[in-house]
Amino acid sequence: MHSLQTRDLKHIWHPCAQMKDYETFPPLVIERAEGSFFYTDDGRPVIDAISSWWCKSLGHCHPDIKKAVQNQLERFEHIIMANTCNSTLVELSEKLAQLTPDLEKVFYADNGSTAVEIALKMSLQYNLQTGRKQKTQFLALENGYHGETTLTLAAGDCELYSAPYSSIMPVIPKITGIPYVSGINDPLWNDMGDDAWNIIQKQLEERKELLSGIVFEPLVQGAGGMKIYSADFLRRLKKWAVANDVHLIADEIMTGFGRTGKYLACEYAGITPDFVCLSKGLTAGWGPMAVVLTSNEIYDAFYDDYFSGKAFMHSNTYCGYPIAAAAALEAMKVYERENTMESVFERSSALLQRMKYVAQETNCLVNFRSLGFVVAADIIDSSTGLPFPKELRIGYQCYKKAIKNGAFLRPLGDTLYFLPPLNTPDGVLDDLAEIAIKSLKEVL
Repeated sequence: MHSLQTRDLKHIWHPCAQMKDYETFPPLVIERAEGSFFYTDDGRPVIDAISSWWCKSLGHCHPDIKKAVQNQLERFEHIIMANTCNSTLVELSEKLAQLTPDLEKVFYADNGSTAVEIALKMSLQYNLQTGRKQKTQFLALENGYHGETTLTLAAGDCELYSAPYSSIMPVIPKITGIPYVSGINDPLWNDMGDDAWNIIQKQLEERKELLSGIVFEPLVQGAGGMKIYSADFLRRLKKWAVANDVHLIADEIMTGFGRTGKYLACEYAGITPDFVCLSKGLTAGWGPMAVVLTSNEIYDAFYDDYFSGKAFMHSNTYCGYPIAAAAALEAMKVYERENTMESVFERSSALLQRMKYVAQETNCLVNFRSLGFVVAADIIDSSTGLPFPKELRIGYQCYKKAIKNGAFLRPLGDTLYFLPPLNTPDGVLDDLAEIAIKSLKEVL
């Protein structure tokens, strides 16, 4: 084991992991990163196939963003956001307000989980202050994931993350029967069918008088297995929510800023939620920042004299962090200059074809789904056509082989997925497919 790995494991408790695994699979020693690659201490390139937890939308060390961050550092690094303002944050907020013209107010946080929690709290307090005191409950979607705070764990549907804390989590029921699809060409994409909607509507009607809001990942559910569902479902949900005074809270933390080929995944359904939560691609992975976009109507419910008690008393030390704000502002300019959204939309089918090529060469992938620069499939036992027993950890074994072969390809359970930086060159995507083939064959 490398001396740095030994020193690392003596003190560092790594996230989202069973640390015993590190005894046989120590962490990669990274010396630098550029574009779609990490480079290990011995100079070996490793494709960042999952955009470093889905945030490196423009790859590593984009020169324009690097320059913007350096320029901000010359001015100041951090300043309390209470009772101060600065040009970087103002310009960023003006650009964010243009994403959805109906959502002109921007509230800053420092991570995606907190952004979702903020939106839930805003919804609850809004109803409390507008004469709807009975509206104290939330709904979320089956297979959803919204973060690691207590409230967002409750909104999620991933017991792997939440089970140990169930005793302190509020109960947030899950909408079942979500119309899952393979992508935009699936027949259910534009019409989920009245029968399927009626089953969901019945669940909604049972709680409508008490509902403050419904939280969801628009169209792509990340940690739940990269599942994709019908845009028509969101259109119908929006119509129902408006009719019943229920807020829609869109968790666009993974899907926002071009991942699906649109600035916001909600654009596919033609809807504007009451709250949009953004992070990850907001700064193109250059720093911790998250935002909640909402409407003037919701903002106005909190606007009053100090002693009314209506203020939204939430704060984070690094909210509006100027270094991250500079990165986010430049990232949005790069998205425009490089026509990122159009490029992702045009290249998305080719990314799916690469996954299908992997399936053709290995005969062990099924259930393909894709949207923009997200493509996923499930690993099966080709001899039986069935999933492997979970205790074999086939996805994890493929992960280890892929790193050895030159790609940081980290499956979700036995779901293999490609989620590379949006500007990854075609040749690198070809190499990624070949590495996936080699790794699967070595394991299976």
